[in-house]
Amino acid sequence: MKKLLTLCFTVCFLLSFSQDRKEIGNTFIKTLLVDKNIEKAHSYFDPSIAGQIPVDQLKAVTEQLQGQIGSFKTVLEVNNEGNIYYYYSEFEKAKLDVQLTFGENNKMFGFFLVPHKPFEKRDEKTTLKIKSDALELNGTLLIPPSSNDKKKLVIFVHGSGAHDRDETVGENKPFKDIAEYLLNNGIASYRYDKRTYSYPEAFNEKSTVEEETINDAVNVALYFKNNADYKGYQIIIVGHSQGAYMMPEIAEKAQVSKYVFMAGNARPLQDLLVEQYDYLHSIDPAKVPAEAVQEVKKQVAYLNSSQFSLSSPASELPLGQSAAYWKYLKDYNQLNEVKKVKAPMFFAQGGRDYQVTEKDFNLWKETLKNDKTAVFKLYPDLSHLFIAGSGKPSPKDYETKGKVDEQFLKDLVQFILK
Repeated sequence: MKKLLTLCFTVCFLLSFSQDRKEIGNTFIKTLLVDKNIEKAHSYFDPSIAGQIPVDQLKAVTEQLQGQIGSFKTVLEVNNEGNIYYYYSEFEKAKLDVQLTFGENNKMFGFFLVPHKPFEKRDEKTTLKIKSDALELNGTLLIPPSSNDKKKLVIFVHGSGAHDRDETVGENKPFKDIAEYLLNNGIASYRYDKRTYSYPEAFNEKSTVEEETINDAVNVALYFKNNADYKGYQIIIVGHSQGAYMMPEIAEKAQVSKYVFMAGNARPLQDLLVEQYDYLHSIDPAKVPAEAVQEVKKQVAYLNSSQFSLSSPASELPLGQSAAYWKYLKDYNQLNEVKKVKAPMFFAQGGRDYQVTEKDFNLWKETLKNDKTAVFKLYPDLSHLFIAGSGKPSPKDYETKGKVDEQFLKDLVQFILK
């Protein structure tokens, strides 16, 4: 459940108002990532934030970024949605969007690295916006022809990171694959852009997984439950990775017909992080050096110690997440909560998944051994994205274009229709 959101700063650059927004972004990217003029980049910060992010810290983050995805090469294309601009950028080891958010007078107040957002023209007939808290979620609703409609509707809940509605990772779009397969089998679905994808500036040091994942999943479920157009529909929530991890909490608040757990971790997230770093170091020490492994172990040890509190700085915690974020997760016990779910559940796990492993799958299975409605399926050849592969699992699996496995899709349809 590795975070793709490497940089997450709120910044305000004092630039000439006459500059075009597109050029402002290009200038910033060149200053920080090409010229590596850290002091000049830092001078653009609003005074209210500059003191919180010293020059040496900005330099360290930039160096960490280069270590993870290599040197910046070029901007491939620039797109925008209103005030949010996406600079699709090529690095040595990855292609990502540098997402910049502009305020009034062409000042920038958002800077993030996010998975690439393809700007394909959406079919207006399938576009549906749903309000969640004070935000509007952009999503895609697929409804089968009335002659084939099974009156089942699936809601998708993403893994960690700033995901779009398709849960795009590289060239793979697992949620889109699943939704289209369901449609061809008479099953409706709704998938939406994650809050941290559409509104990254709304996520702050006080935010937890409630704001990141839980609230939106629940609000979308309530939208369909309370909508007369979907009266008589059974609603099923499919959660992947973090979405499955949080599923017991979502279930308590949403109260729908069925739940699907795709590669959900049954163990604490911090335990998985240590395991992941150890594994990645073992297969490629150059990309994940021993120093990185020791650093995450140090952060996890601090998190698990009596020294941790709500005033603990994010810089000393795993993933750079806030103390509030980690406090929520430390207080959350998914294995206790899942026993309270009174609806059929389907647990699916890939055997080639090094992020969430069979250890987690077996913990869910043991916890629910007396629940006759719970279904458990292990797919030996599938990755964390439920795409088939071979050889030793590694991050390279995500770079290979593939489709969600058909046997899993058949099992999913069977569970939904049963």
